[in-house]
Amino acid sequence: MLIGLCVALLALIFLGVPVILAIGAVALGGILALPELAPVEFPRKMFAAVDSFSLLALPYFILAGELMVRGGMSRRLVEFAESLVGHLRGGLGHATVLANMIFANVTGSSVASTSAIGSLMAPEMKARGYKGGFIASLAATSGVIGAIIPPSMVMVVYGAMAGVSIGGLFLGGFLPGLLITGLLMLVVHLHGYHPSFPEIRATTGKFSVRRAAGTLPRVWVAVLAPVIILGGIMAGIFTATEAGVVACFYALIVAMFVYRSVTLRDLPRILLNAAVTTTVVLGIIAVAGALGWLLTYLNFTEIVGSWLLGVSDQGWVVLLVLLGLMLLLTMFIESLAVLIILTPLIVKIGATFGLDPIYLGMLVIMTTQIGGTTPPVAVCLFVGTSIAGCRYDETIRRCWPFVAALMLALILVFLMPGLATWIPRTFLK
Repeated sequence: MLIGLCVALLALIFLGVPVILAIGAVALGGILALPELAPVEFPRKMFAAVDSFSLLALPYFILAGELMVRGGMSRRLVEFAESLVGHLRGGLGHATVLANMIFANVTGSSVASTSAIGSLMAPEMKARGYKGGFIASLAATSGVIGAIIPPSMVMVVYGAMAGVSIGGLFLGGFLPGLLITGLLMLVVHLHGYHPSFPEIRATTGKFSVRRAAGTLPRVWVAVLAPVIILGGIMAGIFTATEAGVVACFYALIVAMFVYRSVTLRDLPRILLNAAVTTTVVLGIIAVAGALGWLLTYLNFTEIVGSWLLGVSDQGWVVLLVLLGLMLLLTMFIESLAVLIILTPLIVKIGATFGLDPIYLGMLVIMTTQIGGTTPPVAVCLFVGTSIAGCRYDETIRRCWPFVAALMLALILVFLMPGLATWIPRTFLK
């Protein structure tokens, strides 16, 4: 039965069926195929998957990100980023990575970051001679930072389902996010030494404090957002769930009264877009939760858990195999669905070996987000390719150095748990 479910899921995905429908069909079909289970279990388990107080933060963070994007925040962040790193070799490439790092404080989503920053940078990068595959790969892999540096929708989902402190996950994402930023900028820098690279020289001349300072009045309110959100969590003023409401209110004030780029007439469209995004995300959570329950009912967690525990009695070996399994699955299945389905198994392994929940959470979140950049099923690469206007095979050829940088960041966090746990342990005592 388990093998049949897995084969059916992969077959539907390869046939081009939307992931939410593929997962839902397999979960419903599996329940109907078992005489002892009533069909009502399917909607019941879907509802149970989203019936969480912590998940209330999700629509608010999505709406906050939509308000910031519509309010012109991404363009101002790009200008600020280029004023800081435009003087370096391959300045536009560095600015793309840095802008994604800053924009991560607003959007909380790798796909949203890829789309927002990539759409702004791609035309200028093309005009300066960058290849389409390079643009798409850089936009996709730097977009991953959007789900690592808080606030992060993926952290909200995982924290709610695994019972892990969302505030702790938020704080744990800072150093890994900065690490990914540095490694991706290193890859851009190394590309700059190739004779065919279009920007051997800097794009904005020497670094100018005056030019950088001139962009601050247009961007400081965006940079202040994570300070307010995380400062409130660390000070105990509000919970991570309540922080979503604070972020939404702050974004509304900034977009309407500071930047004045959003009016009352724009709000219905913004609310509709946020509602559609929320529905898609919660829909995937619901059907993946139902499938995850079915797999648990069929002893999937016990079977795979026993196999993993049989690999070695060393926790680090089992964890490494688990991350490898997740990387393999995210090459074929949407990363959020993989995370939700495997959460019971992740929690079991963490409890068995006494792994720090923040450390384990950061590793699995990073792994699933990297999966969004690894072919053949790579949502971020699809988005980047569409933005860059190139062929997907060209993107695949160019993406591997950047994917290698993401993998190196994952390995470093795996080897040095303090990268994920030091800040939470310091501020959440």
